[in-house]
Amino acid sequence: MSDADVIIIGSGMGGATLAAQLAPTGRRILIVEKGERLKHSPADRDSEAIFGKAHFRPKEEWLDGDGQLFNPGNYYNVGGNSKFYGAVLLRYRREDFSPLRHMGGTTPGWPIGYDSLEPWYQKAEQMFEVRGTLGEDPTEPVHSGTYDHKPVPDEPCIADLRRRLKSVGLHPASLPLGVDIDTWLAHGKTTWDAFPDTCGGKKDAETVSLAAALRHPNVSLVTGYEVTRLLAGEGGQITGVEVVNGSEKQVLSAPLVVLSAGAVRSAAILLSSANEKHPRGLANRSDQVGRNFMNHNCSAVLALHPFRRNPSIYQKTLLVNDFYLTGGPKGEPLGNIQLLGKITGPILAASSPLPKPLAHWIADRSIDLYAMSEDLPNPESRVTVRNGRIMLDWKRSNWEAHLALVNRLKSLIRKAGYPVVLSRPFDRRTPSHQCGTARMGADPAKSVVDSFGRSHDHRNLFIVDASILPTSAAVNPALTIAALALRSGQHIIETEFSQ
Repeated sequence: MSDADVIIIGSGMGGATLAAQLAPTGRRILIVEKGERLKHSPADRDSEAIFGKAHFRPKEEWLDGDGQLFNPGNYYNVGGNSKFYGAVLLRYRREDFSPLRHMGGTTPGWPIGYDSLEPWYQKAEQMFEVRGTLGEDPTEPVHSGTYDHKPVPDEPCIADLRRRLKSVGLHPASLPLGVDIDTWLAHGKTTWDAFPDTCGGKKDAETVSLAAALRHPNVSLVTGYEVTRLLAGEGGQITGVEVVNGSEKQVLSAPLVVLSAGAVRSAAILLSSANEKHPRGLANRSDQVGRNFMNHNCSAVLALHPFRRNPSIYQKTLLVNDFYLTGGPKGEPLGNIQLLGKITGPILAASSPLPKPLAHWIADRSIDLYAMSEDLPNPESRVTVRNGRIMLDWKRSNWEAHLALVNRLKSLIRKAGYPVVLSRPFDRRTPSHQCGTARMGADPAKSVVDSFGRSHDHRNLFIVDASILPTSAAVNPALTIAALALRSGQHIIETEFSQ
């Protein structure tokens, strides 16, 4: 007898949202999670503990492209990386689904267009109770509905920033956010960006999707179980999921298996599942598993006036997309600008070489922005597994566009009345929206899954996470992952459960 009708590997944004979509069918769903639930602790709102002492970062080490060990900063817990995310729930723009020329090359486009995903974007926004407004951002694609909740209000310094940005010709817009601001602030006067959600203040994969799924008695969750590989039978069916819990190893089985472990882990599991018939790993007839790894090009940009303090608590309520589709020397896209959660002295001291007193002085006065540019797919930018250890050889692309975005932002921020502007790029230790290692596509020779996440090689295997994104775009991917999960769930119901 099988252990469930569906096994979902991973409880992050993809896996948990898929479980919520499938739960009302009554089918037995087993969610297998490597980590545990985050529990309330004094470190939850302690900047020094989180950023200085890396309290929540796992001790795991990967190899980089030069064979050097590094700590990647991916989180393993119920809810996945969404427990620490900035709660930004933005749609990809319509243009992101078609080939788009960048300074660093041209994107391949998607096998589906924006219109195919729009209804699922709308459902995901309602599911995650996204707070936002339409009509401010000139790049906003058509919505079939409106936001059900008003935007998180700007704090006074950010309201002033909004006015200043408009004065230099920009179009600042409210960030679509999945956050219960009152609940969050009731448990501590900090931003939520990069802080763990143990109070239910963020609309994340655990508090929304998993909670909805687990309200159904046919859905169960096991924690502390690491999936090491998948097993395939002669007919190409996935016949088992090998898991390790402490020193115990066992094999779970289900007619349908869904891999939702994240762009790096999902690829590593498939590659580690190599056997005699599939020497390059499972779902890898195309040799694309692990390839086309993308990680946004990102920089922190700090704007300050030496005589103005910024007492904001959370700060993260604005975006600027004036350069999302244009701005390069030949009209190429440059990327997205949004606010970071408020950087404090301990955060800045932990992430820079600045002396602590100077870091505190700057943080007291800075408005903290996040410049994000698209990283383009490259088959040589890839995840592999070497002697059981993950190797991530990230080939950063489109960097000139990112530098151009940062330069444009600095110039405009100075015109807006902030004479001192500092910037610092994020390094590979920061998992900036990793994606692309099991890309979707219509051609099985060039892609890993179809547009619903079904493996071209194994009919009973789906991949539902950021792995399948053909492009990274230049916005936070959480809402797109959730929308794709809802769409895949409906496809599974119609094709697998209707029989």
